[in-house]
Amino acid sequence: MICKNCKRLLPQQIQFCNGCGAKVIRNRLTMRNLFEDFAYRYLNYDNKFFQTIKTLFTKPEEVIESYVNGTRKKYVNPISLFAINITLSGLYILIIKKYFSEAMDLSSFAMQETEGQAKLNESIMSSIYDYSSLISSIIIPALALISIIVFYNKKFNYTEHLVVYLYTMSLFSMVSMLTSLIVLNINIEYFMTVSLLLYFLAFVYHCYVFKRLFHLNFKQLLLKILLFIPIFFIGYIGVSLIGAIIYFIFSDISLKDFAPKT
Repeated sequence: MICKNCKRLLPQQIQFCNGCGAKVIRNRLTMRNLFEDFAYRYLNYDNKFFQTIKTLFTKPEEVIESYVNGTRKKYVNPISLFAINITLSGLYILIIKKYFSEAMDLSSFAMQETEGQAKLNESIMSSIYDYSSLISSIIIPALALISIIVFYNKKFNYTEHLVVYLYTMSLFSMVSMLTSLIVLNINIEYFMTVSLLLYFLAFVYHCYVFKRLFHLNFKQLLLKILLFIPIFFIGYIGVSLIGAIIYFIFSDISLKDFAPKT
């Protein structure tokens, strides 16, 4: 018998390849063993996925430092976790668009919405739906760049800061999606309020992560936060201005559309 993964010659009764460690599959693929494989990988409490999620909440530095230091089998690697998050995000957006589209309507926040504001709000929501994966892929490298400036430490280079955010942003994105779906099914009016609360909790969680990761005391952490916030907002304003300019160049919206109706 030959291993289907590494092509190593195996004894007949062996259950796992002694070369690559893959499980030996003898039966033809059916719906039953397909579900069993899914359940084993993702629904088993003792598997790497749930262990990674649990430890990212309780001891995030252990997951991050394990990967940075070369441990690959104990926890889900950051790229895989990010990929799982992107897949779930696609499903989440599909559910929102189909069943809860009114939850993303920003018009209720405007006192007197102009034609331009209505078009802009609609375009923002459309962009979030269509380019959510791209947005996530841009945000993480940007945060890592700010992070390496604020938390400068020879212990972590830029790529290792990317690893931090791949783990933390993926975790909080999945938690936010689950929480949002629960809230939407209870009362859709609380969706925006809960969303804002989740952003605040994400900020608090990242403070917790970096405090543990770099062994900061409260004073050191506060100084880092005071440095991070202005750099973040300067970058946010800069990116927003560039995005607005590009948007007005390529969209059919003009500044006249934002004039109040008479």
